[in-house]
This record gives sequence, structure tokens and C-alpha cells, in this order.
Amino acid sequence: MGNFYSYMLIFTQNASTMVYDGDILVVDDNEEILVAIRLFLSSHFRQVDVARNPNLIPEMIRKKRYDVHILDMNFSVGINSGNEGIFWMKEILKQDPLAVVILITAYGNIELAVNALKEGATDFIQKPWEDEKLLSTILTGYKLRRSKLEIDQLKNKQQHLNQKLNAEYQHYMGESPAMREVYTTLSKVASTEANVLILGENGTGKEVIAREIHAQSGRSAEVFVGVDMGALSESLFESELFGHRKGAFTDAHENKPGRMEIATGGTIFLDEIGNIPLHLQPKLLTALQNREIHPLGSTLPSSIDVRLITATNVNPYAMVAEGKFREDLLYRINTIQITVPPLRERTEDLLPLAQLFISNFAAKYGKMGITLSTSAVKRLQNHLFPGNVRELEHMMEKAVIMTDTGVITPDDLFIQVRIAQSSRTGSLGLEENEKRLITEALHLHDYKQSDTCKELGISRKTLYNKMKKYGL
Repeated sequence: MGNFYSYMLIFTQNASTMVYDGDILVVDDNEEILVAIRLFLSSHFRQVDVARNPNLIPEMIRKKRYDVHILDMNFSVGINSGNEGIFWMKEILKQDPLAVVILITAYGNIELAVNALKEGATDFIQKPWEDEKLLSTILTGYKLRRSKLEIDQLKNKQQHLNQKLNAEYQHYMGESPAMREVYTTLSKVASTEANVLILGENGTGKEVIAREIHAQSGRSAEVFVGVDMGALSESLFESELFGHRKGAFTDAHENKPGRMEIATGGTIFLDEIGNIPLHLQPKLLTALQNREIHPLGSTLPSSIDVRLITATNVNPYAMVAEGKFREDLLYRINTIQITVPPLRERTEDLLPLAQLFISNFAAKYGKMGITLSTSAVKRLQNHLFPGNVRELEHMMEKAVIMTDTGVITPDDLFIQVRIAQSSRTGSLGLEENEKRLITEALHLHDYKQSDTCKELGISRKTLYNKMKKYGL
């Protein structure tokens, strides 16, 4: 062992000065090995602690979290089974499930190594070892530990974020018959792995339904990744969904995982899926069929395990008929379909949702005790809410901010009074009625073109042309 110690000392003097920000624990009953390995590793890691007696392990790991634990497999004279090392490895893993444990022995064999790995060891090396092999194994273990901690931290953050988001999103729900029908379907499908397509107008709460499916599924503890396909440019489609490798294109300075890879183990929600260009749809279909992706710049596929939920505010069947959406992709994403009704079709939910939003925003802005006046309630009930629940939420936030009295009035709602419907006793001519509607809107808004355009839902250019046409 003297030659081993001398060699290790010489190697240490010539070793690289690269020092990693890691703490290493070495437990071995051979004092010379402990001295040598401590000298060797101290030039590479921040702290190296050693112990001859394994009974010291519990106290040592209670005081400090080590990045790598290096354990002898046999401490008692004459015992070469390796069971002692495996026992202490399990004790370490009980205290720190993310621990990296490397077992060493002078009596190693394949069977013992395989058994140790099955029991939770990160790696296995045999004494006497080669210097490069020892350092390489420990560095690999150190990097693995850092990755485990980073992933665990991200998962904890994601779980916290999911809990917060789910708590917020559940407030968008309702108890109307239309929504109870949605919940019935949701509760049946959530526990399965079926792909779900959610249909509904903008602002109806499609993402709310998607998150609720995830929350009630077996993947609820894993990540929920949402992707707005409508905001994804064609040039970024593959990179964002499937990821890329360093050097894949000009600005690819490092490896970047795609959304599907990030969502592995959890749920991926592809919102506005009807916006995917036709020529890119086969790439998504292939990934879903094969359950693997090809990151840009990589020749090797990566497996994915995701629960797929999609949503759109357009009629996908009409898009298929028009040749704008692949029929096979529609079948792939549409195992179960859920249609979220617009707010105007579930009027029973209007006031409870309004009261809930008022309560939330009153707490946010420190203006507690705000209520709706009777006239404000009537104004809400007469409004069609083309923007659905999202419009109601924004309206209540603005009202809470603007009210000075603690009672929200119609003026605080900023709802423009709808133009009365034209009498059926008059002419049904298109141009005559169009002229009358434009005239009424102009009078209602004192000829302010911006307000008139909003009322009529047309552009300034269109309004100008109509006014010129009808001599207004």
C-alpha cells in the first residue's frame, strides 16, 4: 500500500487545479487509502471528509449533505459479501433519497456489482483503481447529484406553481347545468390517459378545464406545460416543441429541451392547435404516434411520455373539410371531446363569478367590502360578454380599481350600451338597416369614430367608407 500512497501523492502534485464546488465523504477501514484519496480529491473538490468507522455515517450526514458518498463494501475482517456497504448505502438513501453513492471493494465481481446497482448504488469501482477512472467516476457522480438537486428543485417549484395556478383557475368554474355536464365528462376522462380536445370560444376557460384534467389525473404531481400554438412562429415550431442541439442553427449556442421533453411524465397542453400550418402538422402527428421526438441537430430520437390535451376556438371539422387540418391528426388528438359553453349560455354563473372576481381583486388592491349596485347587476345581465369569462374578469378588476365609493355602479363597468335592435315593422333591406345602425352608433357616441368602431365591431377604414357611402 506504500507504493499506492506514494503514487497518489505524486499524482496529486501534478493534477489539474480545477476545483469543483462539491463535498465528498469517503468511508473505508484502511487508513492509508483514506489519506491517499483525501489528498487526491482535495485538489479537485471543495471539501473531502473521511471516516474509518461506518457507524459515524449517520451523524456526519445529519450535519452535512454530501454530493458524493464513497463507501467500502466490507468493513469486518473476513467478510467479503459486500452486504455491509449496501447496508450503509441504504441508510444514506433513507436520509437523502437523492444521494449519490459509489461503492468500492477489493473483492468486487460482476454479480456483486450488479446487486449493488440494483440496490441503489450510482456506480461501483474496484481497488486498486486507475486514477483517471476514479476521478471520472466521482465527477460523473458529482454532476449527477447536481442534476438531481436541480430537477428536484424545479419539480418543487413547479408543484408549488401548479398548486397556486390550480387554486386560482378553479375559481373560473361554475355550477350551471351546462358546466355540470362539462364536469361529468371531465371527471370520467381525467383518470385515463386519453387525449382530450377542448372546444370553445375565446375566454371561456379552456385552459381551466385542461388544468383540472391534469389535477385529477395520475400525473398531477408532475409538470403541466402549456404552449400557445397561435403565438408560435413557423420558424420556431420544431425548436420550441422538440428542442434543439448546440450548433443546430446560427443562434443555437447550447442544447435546449423542447416543450414536449420538458413535459415528459406530465401533461402538455397545446392551445389554439387549429393555428398549426398544414405543412407542419405531420411533424406533430409523427411525434404523437411514435411517442418520440427528433431535436433539431440530433440524429437520435428522444422518447417522450406525455398526456396530450389540446384546445381550439375554431371548428376543427370544418377545417378538415376545407383541407386546412389533417383528418388523421384530428383523430389522434380527439379521443375525447369537451365543449366549454360561452358565458351567455350559462347565465347562472355570471353573478357568482363576478362576486368572486371582485373579492379576489379587492384583496389584491386593498379595497375590501366592495359590492355591486342593483343597476350594475342589471347592466351585467344585459351584456352579451363576447369575451366570455376572461372579459368578465378584466371588467371586475377595472371596476374594483376605479370605484371610489365601495359600490360598483354601471359607470364603473365601462360597458357600452348596445344599440336597440331595429324594429321588424320597418324595411329589412340590408343597406337601409346598415345605414340606420351606423347612424345610431354615431349619435350614441357623439360621432367619436374610435368608440363607434368598437360599438359596431368594424375598423376605422370600414367606418369611413360606410359613412362616405351613406353620406354620413
